[in-house]
Amino acid sequence: MRGKLKVGIVGFRGYSGAELVRLLDRHPHVQPVLLEHREDAAESARHLPCNPESVRAEKLTVVFLATPPEVSMELAGPMLEAGARVVDLSGAFRLRTPEAYAAWYKAPHTAPELLAEATYGLPEFCRERIPGARLVANPGCYPTAASLAIRPLLEAGVVDRSSGIVCDAKSGVSGAGRKPSLKTSFCEVAENFSAYSILKHRHVPEVLEVCGLEEREFSFTAQLLPVARGILETIYFRAVGVDTPHDLLAIYETRYAGEPFIRVHHHGRVPDLRAVAHTNFCDLGVTLDVPTGRAVVVAAIDNLVKGAAGQAVQNMNLMLGYGETEGLL
Repeated sequence: MRGKLKVGIVGFRGYSGAELVRLLDRHPHVQPVLLEHREDAAESARHLPCNPESVRAEKLTVVFLATPPEVSMELAGPMLEAGARVVDLSGAFRLRTPEAYAAWYKAPHTAPELLAEATYGLPEFCRERIPGARLVANPGCYPTAASLAIRPLLEAGVVDRSSGIVCDAKSGVSGAGRKPSLKTSFCEVAENFSAYSILKHRHVPEVLEVCGLEEREFSFTAQLLPVARGILETIYFRAVGVDTPHDLLAIYETRYAGEPFIRVHHHGRVPDLRAVAHTNFCDLGVTLDVPTGRAVVVAAIDNLVKGAAGQAVQNMNLMLGYGETEGLL
């Protein structure tokens, strides 16, 4: 471990936290340190208490918070004050104002003073701001796929915004977290398919902010797939100013040229979950019906990797000056 920087992981028992442990264990430049924040957890030699004293004693460079938003709001300040930089995987610091947070998360924001300095960590669009950030808000899984699919089209001006954009999003059950619940139990999920949080999903405002959309222009529905991991989003819109499907394809190829984790499929091919499982890739495929202008983009990611832990490591690499793909390819 000589020469490796130490980084802390809070929430290592959850799905995203466990994925962080897996990725950081193989990272060539860092050593993960497990931090326990739960007071009722059994003592173990494998982890340390999550407090400023541990951060200072271990000289932790970065602390990952794979915790619920209310826990992240409680811990982020003390971790920063102890000298660590923070990558938060919850929704605690993704929105710009405490009012927006309260409206979508149905709870007060208890650390509003940190919202102003939090940097949204979607590297493909925010790369220049991440290296100097103390606090990075890791994007949500659904908004990662949606924003990567939608924003290049809006930048190119090829979307008829008056017709709206419809995002039909499906996720594996691990996206709901590891805490047991009736809705995510085997008998409820197996051989089933259901929609949830219709018209009020808390990830919607992230897409609106990243893409510059109004809420009336974007319809989003989340659905639960009977699989463990993966997100597939089918996005519908009316295209304008393009003559062939290859025009749309060229927008993605140009926008994401050189991006290590974006794979654009050839015309007529669309991604699926199997191709992105256990990877940090976002796969994109586009189809256009020229006479009607009907267009469909399909985006696929692993919700635990590019949608959570992998993107968090990608952000850490940028913060610490490592190659962006370190530990991820």
